[in-house]
Amino acid sequence: MTAEVTGEWRGWRAAAEAALYGPGGFYRRPEGPVGHFRTSVHASPLFAGAVARLLCRVDEVLGRPAPLDFVDMAAGRGELATGVLAALPADVAARTRACAVEIADRPQSLDQRIEWLPEPPRRITGLLFANEWLDNVPLEVAEVDPAGVPRLVLVRVDGTERLGEPVAGAEADWLARWWPPGRAAGTRAEIGLPRDEAWAGVVGALERGLAVAVDYAHTARARPPFGTLTGFRQGRETAPLPDGSCDITAHVALDACATAGSLPGTRLLTQRGALRALGVTGARPPLQLASTRPAEYVRALATAGAAAELTATGGLGDFGWLVQPVGIPDVLADAVAD
Repeated sequence: MTAEVTGEWRGWRAAAEAALYGPGGFYRRPEGPVGHFRTSVHASPLFAGAVARLLCRVDEVLGRPAPLDFVDMAAGRGELATGVLAALPADVAARTRACAVEIADRPQSLDQRIEWLPEPPRRITGLLFANEWLDNVPLEVAEVDPAGVPRLVLVRVDGTERLGEPVAGAEADWLARWWPPGRAAGTRAEIGLPRDEAWAGVVGALERGLAVAVDYAHTARARPPFGTLTGFRQGRETAPLPDGSCDITAHVALDACATAGSLPGTRLLTQRGALRALGVTGARPPLQLASTRPAEYVRALATAGAAAELTATGGLGDFGWLVQPVGIPDVLADAVAD
């Protein structure tokens, strides 16, 4: 009998893996992620436009190769790849090999120029872009017991939890380096080792170009003392039930991922800083435009509002961007870290 039927106790990594990616799992459902939560891709086409400009910068320093790869990790239903192709100059789009990497079936209406793959190509020259992928790579959760010992948290399909064995081996080493939980009972940490390994694996396929991971993130300076594990269902945050009915997500220790895929020129930026360097500023149009060219003013005002949402402090603008160039100079050197 399956764990879902028996109510078996499992670590959060195995439970989330089955709930998200197993048969009938959340990410295999026909409505896709957009049916349950809104990412920067869905917030505004300005995001895809900025990624297209980033791809053009990479293209330029690579010497305009043919093909130029654009790999969209955890592509949802192909929204970002579609938007990037639409925003590229015609000559760049003609050379671009767009690959959407996703476990779900290919959408029937997807642009035929987009390759639909279950895993990234083995050799990439161009831009590898992972928007909100790493936060859905399942991981173990640890909790400190009354004796001050970090133990794995076990969970059943109904969300009931209990403590299991003490954290040991490579997971204990990761905790000690990246997220020491202290000795206060009830303190939690999320063991990001599988994410480090996943990121290092995909970056390893990049022969020349740029790898970017965009996600909810924290660093060693400000780890949340009780973790970030949560769920999303139909646009609302909810308890993270590992039954396939909701998304299960946890913020990413991007500083650990950066070291796992360690490369010269690696940077951690906020989305706000990265998008501003790519021309998404949120600046309002001059008021006098309202009287001289009112239609243009209304369009510019709408664009400014969308840009403001993408770069907002306390919102999407606080997302982390892990930027790792491979064999090229820093194409986001003009991005200010804040």
